[in-house]
Amino acid sequence: MRYAPRSRFSPHTHGGGEEFLVLDGVFQDEHGDFPAGAYIRNPPTSSHTPASAPGCTIFVKLWQFDPDDRTHVRLDTAGMTYGPASERAGVGLMPLFQDAVESVRLETWMPEAEIVLPAPGGLELLALDGGFTEGGEGFEPQSWLRLPAAATLRAITGANGCRVWVKTGHLSRRQTAPRSN
Repeated sequence: MRYAPRSRFSPHTHGGGEEFLVLDGVFQDEHGDFPAGAYIRNPPTSSHTPASAPGCTIFVKLWQFDPDDRTHVRLDTAGMTYGPASERAGVGLMPLFQDAVESVRLETWMPEAEIVLPAPGGLELLALDGGFTEGGEGFEPQSWLRLPAAATLRAITGANGCRVWVKTGHLSRRQTAPRSN
């Protein structure tokens, strides 16, 4: 979603929750200013008044939360570091959110690496920097990939490696409407 400079939306509630990653610019609401790299997770029943004075681009996901989830997350990934992925050579991890069902993180993949990632609960990826191929298809920055539950990602990174946003586990959850309070 792209916000033009001086954009402002009406206050609204996210019945099924929302999460987003700021790709460029600055996203703003009554909770703060969130620059490129910020990860925001607004659970079901949360509300806000989005805006952007300078304009911004965000990758946003809606309606993928457990209806009873009330966990807010607001992270500035610019001040965070990647740790090594155990049992996955050439992969760096930056955890953003984890619960019993889903995992959300940023990953860095080394240049010209083969990345194999089983996805018993499904998988979504957004290429942020660099690129990779999977299933004969190329993925460059702002390309999105979704694999169903029980799939396995088999990616080959390009000469510059890749940085991706990754969400796993959530596609096995049955989607239901939020419960009223």
